[in-house]
Amino acid sequence: MNIQQISDKYVANTYARFPVSFVRGKGSLLWDDKGKEYIDFGSGIAVNTFGHADEAWANAVAAQLHTVAHASNLYYTQPQAELAQALCERTGMERVFFSNSGAEANECMIKCARKWGGDRTTIVTLEGSFHGRTITTLKATGQESMHTDFAPFPAGFAYAKPHDLDNMNAKLDDSCCAIMIELVQGEGGVLALEKEYVQALAALCKERNLLLLIDEVQTGNGRTGNLYAFEQYDITPDIMSTAKGLAGGLPLGATLFGAKTADVLTPGSHGSTFGGNPACCAGALHLLNRIDDVLLAEVREKSAYIQQRLHGAPGVKSVSGAGLMLGVETERAAKEIVADCLAQGVALLTAKEKVRLLPALNIPWDLLERGMDILLRLV
Repeated sequence: MNIQQISDKYVANTYARFPVSFVRGKGSLLWDDKGKEYIDFGSGIAVNTFGHADEAWANAVAAQLHTVAHASNLYYTQPQAELAQALCERTGMERVFFSNSGAEANECMIKCARKWGGDRTTIVTLEGSFHGRTITTLKATGQESMHTDFAPFPAGFAYAKPHDLDNMNAKLDDSCCAIMIELVQGEGGVLALEKEYVQALAALCKERNLLLLIDEVQTGNGRTGNLYAFEQYDITPDIMSTAKGLAGGLPLGATLFGAKTADVLTPGSHGSTFGGNPACCAGALHLLNRIDDVLLAEVREKSAYIQQRLHGAPGVKSVSGAGLMLGVETERAAKEIVADCLAQGVALLTAKEKVRLLPALNIPWDLLERGMDILLRLV
Protein backbone atom coordinates (compact mmCIF):
# COMPACT_ATOMS: atom_id res chain seq x y z
CA MET A 1 0.00 0.00 0.00
CA ASN A 2 1.14 3.58 -0.65
CA ILE A 3 1.02 6.44 1.86
CA GLN A 4 -2.52 7.47 0.98
CA GLN A 5 -3.88 3.92 1.17
CA ILE A 6 -2.27 3.29 4.56
CA SER A 7 -3.60 6.59 5.88
CA ASP A 8 -7.12 5.96 4.56
CA LYS A 9 -7.15 2.55 6.26
CA TYR A 10 -5.70 3.47 9.66
CA VAL A 11 -6.15 7.22 10.30
CA ALA A 12 -9.51 8.49 11.59
CA ASN A 13 -11.63 9.76 8.71
CA THR A 14 -11.92 13.38 9.88
CA TYR A 15 -10.24 15.20 7.01
CA ALA A 16 -11.19 15.71 3.37
CA ARG A 17 -7.63 15.41 2.10
CA PHE A 18 -6.20 16.37 -1.25
CA PRO A 19 -4.75 13.36 -3.11
CA VAL A 20 -1.14 14.43 -2.54
CA SER A 21 1.50 12.95 -0.20
CA PHE A 22 4.25 15.41 0.68
CA VAL A 23 7.59 13.83 1.55
CA ARG A 24 10.02 16.76 1.52
CA GLY A 25 10.10 20.52 1.83
CA LYS A 26 12.61 23.34 1.70
CA GLY A 27 11.66 26.95 2.33
CA SER A 28 8.44 27.64 0.40
CA LEU A 29 8.73 24.55 -1.79
CA LEU A 30 7.27 21.09 -1.25
CA TRP A 31 7.76 17.81 -3.13
CA ASP A 32 5.37 14.87 -3.25
CA ASP A 33 6.18 11.16 -3.36
CA LYS A 34 6.30 11.29 -7.15
CA GLY A 35 8.90 14.08 -7.19
CA LYS A 36 6.52 16.85 -8.26
CA GLU A 37 7.35 20.34 -6.94
CA TYR A 38 4.81 22.69 -5.35
CA ILE A 39 4.93 26.32 -4.21
CA ASP A 40 3.50 26.39 -0.69
CA PHE A 41 0.96 29.20 -0.19
CA GLY A 42 -0.54 27.60 2.93
CA SER A 43 2.45 27.04 5.26
CA GLY A 44 0.68 24.29 7.18
CA ILE A 45 -2.29 26.62 7.90
CA ALA A 46 -0.12 29.55 9.04
CA VAL A 47 2.23 27.33 11.07
CA ASN A 48 5.50 27.15 9.12
CA THR A 49 6.51 30.74 9.77
CA PHE A 50 9.79 30.47 7.85
CA GLY A 51 8.76 27.63 5.58
CA HIS A 52 10.05 24.07 5.61
CA ALA A 53 13.33 22.73 6.94
CA ASP A 54 14.67 26.13 7.94
CA GLU A 55 18.23 25.26 8.89
CA ALA A 56 18.80 27.77 11.69
CA TRP A 57 15.45 26.93 13.32
CA ALA A 58 16.09 23.19 13.02
CA ASN A 59 19.53 23.62 14.60
CA ALA A 60 18.04 25.54 17.54
CA VAL A 61 15.48 22.78 18.13
CA ALA A 62 18.04 19.99 17.67
CA ALA A 63 20.44 21.59 20.13
CA GLN A 64 17.70 21.58 22.76
CA LEU A 65 16.75 17.98 21.96
CA HIS A 66 20.32 16.98 22.75
CA THR A 67 20.14 18.59 26.21
CA VAL A 68 16.66 18.48 27.81
CA ALA A 69 13.79 17.55 25.49
CA HIS A 70 11.14 17.44 28.22
CA ALA A 71 11.11 18.01 31.96
CA SER A 72 7.45 18.84 32.84
CA ASN A 73 6.27 22.02 34.48
CA LEU A 74 7.23 20.81 37.94
CA TYR A 75 10.68 22.22 37.17
CA TYR A 76 12.19 25.31 35.54
CA THR A 77 13.75 25.20 32.07
CA GLN A 78 15.73 27.95 30.39
CA PRO A 79 13.99 28.01 26.96
CA GLN A 80 10.54 28.39 28.55
CA ALA A 81 11.67 31.16 30.89
CA GLU A 82 13.44 33.07 28.11
CA LEU A 83 10.51 32.72 25.71
CA ALA A 84 8.07 33.99 28.33
CA GLN A 85 10.32 36.97 28.99
CA ALA A 86 10.67 37.74 25.27
CA LEU A 87 6.91 37.52 24.67
CA CYS A 88 6.12 39.82 27.58
CA GLU A 89 8.79 42.34 26.63
CA ARG A 90 7.63 42.40 22.99
CA THR A 91 3.91 42.72 23.80
CA GLY A 92 3.68 44.62 27.09
CA MET A 93 1.85 41.69 28.71
CA GLU A 94 2.93 40.45 32.15
CA ARG A 95 2.74 36.64 32.34
CA VAL A 96 2.43 33.64 30.01
CA PHE A 97 0.87 30.19 30.29
CA PHE A 98 2.16 27.68 27.72
CA SER A 99 0.07 24.93 26.16
CA ASN A 100 0.20 22.86 22.96
CA SER A 101 -2.33 24.42 20.60
CA GLY A 102 -4.62 27.31 19.84
CA ALA A 103 -7.68 25.58 21.27
CA GLU A 104 -5.83 24.97 24.53
CA ALA A 105 -4.61 28.57 24.63
CA ASN A 106 -8.22 29.70 24.21
CA GLU A 107 -9.44 27.26 26.89
CA CYS A 108 -6.94 28.82 29.27
CA MET A 109 -8.11 32.31 28.30
CA ILE A 110 -11.74 31.34 28.97
CA LYS A 111 -10.89 29.72 32.32
CA CYS A 112 -8.94 32.76 33.45
CA ALA A 113 -11.72 35.15 32.42
CA ARG A 114 -14.32 33.16 34.34
CA LYS A 115 -12.14 32.88 37.45
CA TRP A 116 -11.57 36.65 37.26
CA GLY A 117 -15.29 37.29 36.76
CA GLY A 118 -16.46 35.37 39.81
CA ASP A 119 -20.26 35.18 39.55
CA ARG A 120 -20.07 36.76 36.10
CA THR A 121 -19.32 33.89 33.71
CA THR A 122 -20.75 34.75 30.27
CA ILE A 123 -18.34 35.57 27.44
CA VAL A 124 -19.64 37.32 24.32
CA THR A 125 -17.98 36.33 21.04
CA LEU A 126 -18.75 37.36 17.47
CA GLU A 127 -20.85 35.67 14.84
CA GLY A 128 -18.53 34.10 12.27
CA SER A 129 -15.76 33.53 14.81
CA PHE A 130 -13.76 30.34 15.25
CA HIS A 131 -11.99 29.57 18.53
CA GLY A 132 -11.16 25.85 18.44
CA ARG A 133 -12.50 22.31 18.40
CA THR A 134 -12.71 21.33 22.05
CA ILE A 135 -16.26 21.23 23.42
CA THR A 136 -15.87 24.62 25.11
CA THR A 137 -14.07 26.42 22.28
CA LEU A 138 -16.60 25.02 19.80
CA LYS A 139 -19.33 26.65 21.88
CA ALA A 140 -17.31 29.86 21.97
CA THR A 141 -17.26 29.74 18.17
CA GLY A 142 -19.97 31.94 16.69
CA GLN A 143 -21.01 29.56 13.91
CA GLU A 144 -24.19 27.55 14.43
CA SER A 145 -22.97 24.88 12.01
CA MET A 146 -20.27 24.01 14.57
CA HIS A 147 -22.85 23.44 17.32
CA THR A 148 -24.11 20.06 16.15
CA ASP A 149 -23.41 16.40 16.98
CA PHE A 150 -21.52 16.99 20.23
CA ALA A 151 -24.18 18.34 22.60
CA PRO A 152 -24.62 19.04 25.42
CA PHE A 153 -22.36 22.07 25.24
CA PRO A 154 -21.34 24.18 28.24
CA ALA A 155 -23.37 27.31 28.86
CA GLY A 156 -21.91 30.79 29.24
CA PHE A 157 -21.52 32.13 25.70
CA ALA A 158 -23.47 34.71 23.70
CA TYR A 159 -22.88 35.91 20.13
CA ALA A 160 -22.96 39.45 18.76
CA LYS A 161 -23.03 40.68 15.19
CA PRO A 162 -19.65 42.13 14.06
CA HIS A 163 -19.56 45.91 13.59
CA ASP A 164 -22.88 46.37 15.41
CA LEU A 165 -22.33 48.09 18.76
CA ASP A 166 -26.04 48.20 19.54
CA ASN A 167 -26.23 44.44 19.12
CA MET A 168 -23.16 43.98 21.32
CA ASN A 169 -24.65 46.18 24.04
CA ALA A 170 -27.84 44.14 23.90
CA LYS A 171 -25.83 40.98 24.65
CA LEU A 172 -23.97 42.45 27.62
CA ASP A 173 -25.97 41.75 30.75
CA ASP A 174 -24.93 41.39 34.37
CA SER A 175 -23.73 37.82 33.77
CA CYS A 176 -20.97 38.91 31.36
CA CYS A 177 -17.30 38.96 32.29
CA ALA A 178 -15.60 39.39 28.89
CA ILE A 179 -15.74 40.04 25.15
CA MET A 180 -13.67 37.62 23.03
CA ILE A 181 -12.74 38.43 19.41
CA GLU A 182 -10.44 37.57 16.53
CA LEU A 183 -9.11 40.71 14.87
CA VAL A 184 -9.17 38.88 11.55
CA GLN A 185 -11.74 36.10 11.44
CA GLY A 186 -9.75 33.35 9.74
CA GLU A 187 -12.04 30.34 9.40
CA GLY A 188 -14.96 32.74 9.19
CA GLY A 189 -13.81 34.07 5.81
CA VAL A 190 -10.58 36.03 6.48
CA LEU A 191 -12.46 39.14 7.53
CA ALA A 192 -10.61 41.93 9.34
CA LEU A 193 -12.52 43.88 11.98
CA GLU A 194 -12.64 47.65 11.53
CA LYS A 195 -10.33 49.62 13.81
CA GLU A 196 -13.05 51.99 15.00
CA TYR A 197 -15.25 49.07 16.03
CA VAL A 198 -12.47 47.29 17.94
CA GLN A 199 -11.53 50.47 19.76
CA ALA A 200 -15.18 50.95 20.69
CA LEU A 201 -15.24 47.42 22.12
CA ALA A 202 -12.11 48.17 24.15
CA ALA A 203 -13.76 51.31 25.53
CA LEU A 204 -16.90 49.35 26.30
CA CYS A 205 -14.89 46.80 28.27
CA LYS A 206 -13.35 49.54 30.40
CA GLU A 207 -16.72 51.20 30.95
CA ARG A 208 -18.47 47.95 31.93
CA ASN A 209 -15.52 46.39 33.80
CA LEU A 210 -15.21 43.54 31.33
CA LEU A 211 -12.11 41.78 30.06
CA LEU A 212 -11.08 42.15 26.42
CA LEU A 213 -9.91 38.76 25.14
CA ILE A 214 -8.02 38.67 21.82
CA ASP A 215 -7.64 35.39 19.93
CA GLU A 216 -4.41 35.74 17.92
CA VAL A 217 -3.99 32.04 17.23
CA GLN A 218 -3.76 32.65 13.48
CA THR A 219 -3.04 36.40 13.30
CA GLY A 220 -0.03 36.31 15.62
CA ASN A 221 3.70 35.93 15.19
CA GLY A 222 4.11 38.35 12.30
CA ARG A 223 1.31 37.00 10.12
CA THR A 224 -0.54 40.32 9.67
CA GLY A 225 2.54 42.54 9.32
CA ASN A 226 2.92 43.28 13.04
CA LEU A 227 4.18 40.86 15.65
CA TYR A 228 0.58 40.70 16.89
CA ALA A 229 -2.43 42.15 15.14
CA PHE A 230 -3.68 44.07 18.20
CA GLU A 231 -0.81 46.52 17.62
CA GLN A 232 -2.59 47.74 14.47
CA TYR A 233 -5.67 48.65 16.52
CA ASP A 234 -3.95 50.71 19.24
CA ILE A 235 -5.47 48.59 21.99
CA THR A 236 -4.10 46.35 24.73
CA PRO A 237 -5.84 43.04 25.46
CA ASP A 238 -6.43 41.85 29.01
CA ILE A 239 -5.71 38.32 27.81
CA MET A 240 -4.33 37.20 24.45
CA SER A 241 -3.95 33.73 22.97
CA THR A 242 -1.58 32.61 20.23
CA ALA A 243 -0.32 29.38 18.66
CA LYS A 244 0.05 28.16 15.03
CA GLY A 245 3.21 29.97 13.83
CA LEU A 246 4.60 30.53 17.33
CA ALA A 247 7.05 27.62 17.18
CA GLY A 248 7.36 27.45 13.39
CA GLY A 249 6.12 23.87 12.95
CA LEU A 250 6.13 22.46 16.47
CA PRO A 251 3.03 22.34 18.71
CA LEU A 252 3.02 25.31 21.07
CA GLY A 253 0.29 27.61 22.33
CA ALA A 254 0.56 30.58 24.66
CA THR A 255 -1.91 32.60 26.70
CA LEU A 256 -0.61 36.04 27.69
CA PHE A 257 -2.04 37.95 30.64
CA GLY A 258 -2.13 41.71 31.17
CA ALA A 259 -2.11 43.60 34.46
CA LYS A 260 -5.75 42.79 35.33
CA THR A 261 -5.29 39.05 34.94
CA ALA A 262 -1.61 38.35 35.59
CA ASP A 263 -2.21 36.77 39.00
CA VAL A 264 -5.63 35.19 38.50
CA LEU A 265 -4.36 31.66 37.83
CA THR A 266 -2.67 30.19 40.88
CA PRO A 267 -0.92 26.85 41.58
CA GLY A 268 -3.30 24.00 40.83
CA SER A 269 -5.85 26.10 38.92
CA HIS A 270 -4.52 25.13 35.49
CA GLY A 271 -1.79 22.95 34.02
CA SER A 272 -0.35 21.09 31.04
CA THR A 273 2.05 18.16 30.81
CA PHE A 274 3.63 19.15 27.51
CA GLY A 275 2.92 22.90 27.51
CA GLY A 276 6.11 24.92 27.28
CA ASN A 277 8.13 21.90 26.17
CA PRO A 278 11.80 23.00 26.05
CA ALA A 279 12.34 21.95 22.42
CA CYS A 280 9.20 23.77 21.24
CA CYS A 281 10.17 26.84 23.26
CA ALA A 282 13.69 26.81 21.82
CA GLY A 283 12.23 26.83 18.31
CA ALA A 284 9.80 29.62 19.20
CA LEU A 285 12.46 31.76 20.86
CA HIS A 286 14.67 31.41 17.78
CA LEU A 287 11.83 32.52 15.49
CA LEU A 288 10.75 35.38 17.73
CA ASN A 289 14.27 36.80 17.61
CA ARG A 290 14.10 36.75 13.80
CA ILE A 291 10.70 38.45 13.50
CA ASP A 292 12.10 41.96 13.43
CA ASP A 293 11.04 45.26 11.88
CA VAL A 294 12.76 44.42 8.59
CA LEU A 295 10.86 41.16 8.20
CA LEU A 296 7.54 42.73 9.23
CA ALA A 297 8.00 45.49 6.66
CA GLU A 298 8.64 42.78 4.06
CA VAL A 299 5.40 41.02 5.09
CA ARG A 300 3.47 44.24 4.53
CA GLU A 301 5.20 44.81 1.18
CA LYS A 302 4.37 41.29 -0.01
CA SER A 303 0.79 41.72 1.15
CA ALA A 304 0.47 44.93 -0.86
CA TYR A 305 1.91 43.17 -3.92
CA ILE A 306 -0.56 40.27 -3.67
CA GLN A 307 -3.51 42.60 -3.19
CA GLN A 308 -2.43 44.87 -6.05
CA ARG A 309 -2.32 41.90 -8.40
CA LEU A 310 -5.68 40.53 -7.24
CA HIS A 311 -7.75 43.71 -7.12
CA GLY A 312 -9.61 44.11 -10.38
CA ALA A 313 -8.27 40.88 -11.87
CA PRO A 314 -10.71 38.83 -13.98
CA GLY A 315 -12.54 36.31 -11.82
CA VAL A 316 -11.74 38.10 -8.54
CA LYS A 317 -14.66 39.71 -6.71
CA SER A 318 -12.94 40.94 -3.55
CA VAL A 319 -9.87 40.57 -1.32
CA SER A 320 -9.94 40.65 2.47
CA GLY A 321 -7.65 40.07 5.45
CA ALA A 322 -4.33 41.57 6.50
CA GLY A 323 -0.64 40.95 5.90
CA LEU A 324 0.00 37.45 4.59
CA MET A 325 -3.40 36.25 5.78
CA LEU A 326 -5.65 36.97 2.82
CA GLY A 327 -8.97 35.71 1.51
CA VAL A 328 -10.03 35.97 -2.13
CA GLU A 329 -13.67 35.93 -3.14
CA THR A 330 -13.87 34.49 -6.65
CA GLU A 331 -16.47 34.00 -9.35
CA ARG A 332 -15.52 30.34 -9.70
CA ALA A 333 -15.92 28.01 -6.71
CA ALA A 334 -12.91 28.35 -4.41
CA LYS A 335 -12.55 24.59 -3.98
CA GLU A 336 -12.27 24.16 -7.76
CA ILE A 337 -9.61 26.86 -7.99
CA VAL A 338 -7.59 25.34 -5.14
CA ALA A 339 -7.77 21.88 -6.76
CA ASP A 340 -6.70 23.30 -10.14
CA CYS A 341 -3.83 25.23 -8.54
CA LEU A 342 -2.62 22.11 -6.77
CA ALA A 343 -2.56 20.27 -10.09
CA GLN A 344 -0.42 23.13 -11.45
CA GLY A 345 1.98 23.07 -8.51
CA VAL A 346 0.62 25.65 -6.03
CA ALA A 347 -0.73 24.55 -2.65
CA LEU A 348 -3.52 26.86 -1.44
CA LEU A 349 -6.30 26.72 1.15
CA THR A 350 -9.94 27.73 1.46
CA ALA A 351 -11.90 29.61 4.14
CA LYS A 352 -15.68 29.56 3.84
CA GLU A 353 -16.24 30.22 0.13
CA LYS A 354 -12.90 31.97 -0.42
CA VAL A 355 -9.42 31.05 -1.59
CA ARG A 356 -7.08 31.60 1.36
CA LEU A 357 -3.42 32.60 1.10
CA LEU A 358 -1.07 31.99 4.05
CA PRO A 359 2.46 31.80 2.62
CA ALA A 360 5.57 31.71 4.80
CA LEU A 361 6.58 35.16 6.00
CA ASN A 362 9.91 34.91 4.20
CA ILE A 363 8.64 33.41 0.93
CA PRO A 364 11.12 34.45 -1.80
CA TRP A 365 9.84 37.04 -4.23
CA ASP A 366 10.38 34.82 -7.28
CA LEU A 367 8.24 32.03 -5.82
CA LEU A 368 5.57 34.50 -4.72
CA GLU A 369 5.39 35.98 -8.22
CA ARG A 370 5.36 32.56 -9.91
CA GLY A 371 2.63 31.32 -7.58
CA MET A 372 0.52 34.41 -8.20
CA ASP A 373 0.90 33.97 -11.96
CA ILE A 374 -0.56 30.45 -11.67
CA LEU A 375 -3.37 31.53 -9.34
CA LEU A 376 -4.43 34.40 -11.58
CA ARG A 377 -4.54 32.09 -14.62
CA LEU A 378 -6.96 29.79 -12.78
CA VAL A 379 -9.37 32.08 -10.89
